[in-house]
Amino acid sequence: MKLWKNIAISVLLCHSSAGAVCPAWSATRAEEEITRLTRQIAQWNDIYWKQGISAVDDTVYDQLSAQLTQWRRCFGEEATTDPAAPPKNGSMLHPVAHTGVRKLADKQAMQQWMHRRSDLWVQPKVDGVAVTLVYRDGNLIRAISRGNGLEGEEWTQKIRHIPSVPRTTKGTLANSVLQGEIFLLQENHIQQQMGGMNARSKVAGMMMRADHSSSLSALGIFIWAWPDGPQSMPERLQKLTDAGFSLTQRYTQPVNNVDDVEKARERWWTTSLPFATDGVVVRMGKEPEARSWLPGEGDWLVAWKYTPVAQVAEVAEILFTTGKSGKTAVVASLAPVMLDDKKVQRVNLGSVRRWEEWDIAPGDRILVSLAGQGIPRIDDVVWRSTQRTKPTPPGGHLGSLTCFYASSECREQFIARLVWLGSKSVLDLDGVGEAGWRALHQAHRFEHIFSWLALTREQLQKTPGVGKGKGAQLWHQFNMARRQPFIRWVMAMDIPLTQAALKVSGIRSWESLLAQTEPYWRMLPSTGERRARKVIQWRDNPEIKTLSQWLAAQRIAGFMP
Repeated sequence: MKLWKNIAISVLLCHSSAGAVCPAWSATRAEEEITRLTRQIAQWNDIYWKQGISAVDDTVYDQLSAQLTQWRRCFGEEATTDPAAPPKNGSMLHPVAHTGVRKLADKQAMQQWMHRRSDLWVQPKVDGVAVTLVYRDGNLIRAISRGNGLEGEEWTQKIRHIPSVPRTTKGTLANSVLQGEIFLLQENHIQQQMGGMNARSKVAGMMMRADHSSSLSALGIFIWAWPDGPQSMPERLQKLTDAGFSLTQRYTQPVNNVDDVEKARERWWTTSLPFATDGVVVRMGKEPEARSWLPGEGDWLVAWKYTPVAQVAEVAEILFTTGKSGKTAVVASLAPVMLDDKKVQRVNLGSVRRWEEWDIAPGDRILVSLAGQGIPRIDDVVWRSTQRTKPTPPGGHLGSLTCFYASSECREQFIARLVWLGSKSVLDLDGVGEAGWRALHQAHRFEHIFSWLALTREQLQKTPGVGKGKGAQLWHQFNMARRQPFIRWVMAMDIPLTQAALKVSGIRSWESLLAQTEPYWRMLPSTGERRARKVIQWRDNPEIKTLSQWLAAQRIAGFMP
């Protein structure tokens, strides 16, 4: 959890579903929702500050805190003091306030900020906890956590147990105030592959524990500010390196334009570093006098964060879809969120049973990330709404041998069968998607999954929403399908075999297919006893038999006696 979340919250509103529109709640419900979330965040903070552990992922905390701030603004409530600030016991004033850093939304915003500014430098935004180091007469006399920017916890004894923090300094640094980041030392950390690994929560845990654990040796320091230090950035960097703070010079470079910033941002995202990062910081070389620094008012530096690998998304609606096998899948329609460069508006929740286990209703917040191939997935339910109205899943028991013929109970499975048979790997009916099949079925009331074969050119051209040109094209597509090989038609009838197994079987006619026994099917690749039994059940199904006769009447190759 960041110690400066009060500054981050306002920016997060621009990046997450939390910053969408105000919810249409009654005053009573708004009060309930705000009170519950306020209590939850207060509980997380209490655990964090008293035990030094994070009870919730940093991403979830940040985004739900942003959500709370937005709700308060929507319903006219004043924000309380920083909910992420540490308890006041033992707090001490910073000699120079921590300004925090304003977060920009994208490259364009960065370009606008850089316009008419000069002497700019980029650094990785190290993911850890902020600290003030105070040196007097060459000795480290005080270390203070960031806290609320004006005062924080006394960390001097802890910091003295971190080997990477010099206990003594010379020259200009002998009497100085430094601000930086205590971070968890990593070996070849690649942010793109490994993510944040909750590194800052681990650091906070180490710093909050009562004992001076040997684990503190696993911590490092990155100095990002030297208030009232040398005005020249190269001089500042060199003196920090000479004093033992070498990482600052190593990971600070000049930039002339936003493309330079973007290149550095991409490089530090994809290459190995000794720390976790969550973006980059661009700062002016020349800073104002330290006495003018105040929390939230550091306009000489900004951050451009990486897109989170997971986002908290609001569930707008629960939808049910039925596939060709008759199984019902549950899909959550989401208030749009960005993951990487992908706009995510839906996520599959799995079966009805799985959805009931998740216990997700419209208004809930779920954590969504991208799985392999960029497919959105649900990671967790992070917040449940006070009002939980869940839709009723479709009733009836549908199976893999049902809905080859149309009926009111079979509507969705029937459409799914049409979509399947029109796909490229089956009958390859180019230009007919789910919406097209629905329109054709509604207009012509298909009896079964092959009824479209009997439609004339005129019927297709007069179909509402199709028109003459599209109708003629569909008619051509449907007639071309008649030339597809036998195994493609058998696949369209959803035979429980893979296409590879069908090809190996050598079966090229319905008569030959009927003649085969279960032991024969068991010998085919990827089949086995269970699937072979399903082939026999499929073959003997009355609807399948009737469809084979209808295809024979249409003179489809392989079905005629």
